[in-house]
Parts: sequence; structure tokens; C-alpha cells
Amino acid sequence: QVQLVESGGGLVQAGGSLGLSCAASGRTFSRYVMAWFRQAPGQEREFVAGINWRGGSTNYADSVKGRFTISRDNAKNTVDLQMNSLKPEDTAVYYCAADSGLLGVLTNFRLYDYWGQGTQVTVSS
Repeated sequence: QVQLVESGGGLVQAGGSLGLSCAASGRTFSRYVMAWFRQAPGQEREFVAGINWRGGSTNYADSVKGRFTISRDNAKNTVDLQMNSLKPEDTAVYYCAADSGLLGVLTNFRLYDYWGQGTQVTVSS
């Protein structure tokens, strides 16, 4: 069982930066693939970025490549998302998710086992 709590959301102007953090409970955090998803009003939840259990492999949505960076610290049970050059279209609720499978970083939200409560990110133009 893993419990996830996100923090760091807020309001930022276009072109600005924001960092999100996800704190996980449980002793087996290092065994999970971790990812960030986001969901804008009226839209389906979409994959943003993911990182494998060791942190040696990452995957990003095309829309955020070169702007967002995902990282994890297994000693602290945290996974972070640094977001730079933010755009109004990045506005959404951002969710941290954990997958206990062995297939690497998956982009389908339905395959993730645990979710945080979400944190709002709003980018003004």
C-alpha cells in the first residue's frame, strides 16, 4: 500500500516556473514506477512524465519535453516535477501516481495503482 500526497501547485504567469513534489508513504516506494498526470476541466487525464524505480529511465509527453523534468529520491520517498517555461495550456490539476507493475513507465492512467489527491496548477497568460 502506498499513500501519495502532492504539494507545490499554485498560480504562475506564462513563461514562469513551478515545482511539484509528491511524498509517498510505505517502505516499498523504490519498487514503484512513479508518474505525473494532469487533468484539465472536461478533458481526460493525460500522462505528463514518468520515471522508473531506479530513476535511470524517464519518459515525457511530447507537449512537455524540454520544459519539464521528473526526478525521484528513493531515500526520501519523493518524486518531483520541475516545470519551466509554463504555458496557459499547462493549466490543470496535477496528480502523482504509482505503478507496481514491471513494464516500465506506462502512459495509460488506468494502469496505475495509487493516486494522490491532486494539486492545482494555473498558468495565466
